[in-house]
Amino acid sequence: IEFIRSYYYNKMELIRFSSSLGKYVGFTEFGVKNAERLNKDTSDLAAMNAQKGTYCLNNIGIWFSNI
Repeated sequence: IEFIRSYYYNKMELIRFSSSLGKYVGFTEFGVKNAERLNKDTSDLAAMNAQKGTYCLNNIGIWFSNI
């Protein structure tokens, strides 16, 4: 299971957090600069990594039971 949060502007992905990498990745010049800034904030990284446990793992049983 992987938690991914992507940020888009004008249908272009700027930045993405991936729980498998445990950090933000930028896809544009603006996104790369912001990814570097966000990756320095250890409390934000910890909160985003915790989303995998609180959101994904909590709801996976609900999603698969409906299939």
